[in-house]
Amino acid sequence: MLLLDYQNVLIESLLKDRFSGAPPTNIDQVVSDFDGVTFHISTPQAKTQILISLSIKCFPELLQYGAQSVLEREYGPYIVSPEQGYDFSVQVDLENLPQSQEEKDDLVRRISLLKRNAMAAPFEEAFDEFAALQTEAAKYTSESAPQGVREGGEVRAIHYREEEAIYIKASHDRVTVIFSTIFREETDRIFGKVFLQEFVDARRRAIQNAPQVLFRNEAPMELQGVPGLPASGAGEVGYITFGA
Repeated sequence: MLLLDYQNVLIESLLKDRFSGAPPTNIDQVVSDFDGVTFHISTPQAKTQILISLSIKCFPELLQYGAQSVLEREYGPYIVSPEQGYDFSVQVDLENLPQSQEEKDDLVRRISLLKRNAMAAPFEEAFDEFAALQTEAAKYTSESAPQGVREGGEVRAIHYREEEAIYIKASHDRVTVIFSTIFREETDRIFGKVFLQEFVDARRRAIQNAPQVLFRNEAPMELQGVPGLPASGAGEVGYITFGA
């Protein structure tokens, strides 16, 4: 899944146009992407009040990992009750915009990153846990560290698509991010493996300080005991692991 994509660009372009003084007009536009995320940009009450709503399959999981706190931090006074059929909404009043151009640009940028900020919550939580585990691990040798410190924290699962997920696990020396992938067709499996293998080979060929990347068809060790993993079979399931 791409966290920065054409949805962001479209929202940013639309808001910049309205914020620059273009005449208010009625808006009713639905924008969907391959990751299952849907935006609805509309003016249901007045031409000067733009409502931006987000629907994302894994939103309940994101809430478990602190998404509400992150979204309140980013959008505070612009948050309104979610539009029916959507998970989260913000509303901008064109007659009550920030005064400076810099503040307007910052608001446009933050709203265009709505999906990114919602998805960031479990990553932020994992990085905080990594810092805590790293501090705790410094008190021990590798042999004397308690089991919880050696094994790391919980695996955060984000099922952003029907059969695919992102798994995030913090430990005392890294944060590991694992993407599960499904390739149904033989051609997709071939192209997918070539593409994903590039992540692995790039570090070996030229970017020595890049994060470690692994690609395999079996669930990695970090996911042992995680319920609901897709059954591997016929090479349809793959896992790409980033460790930083």
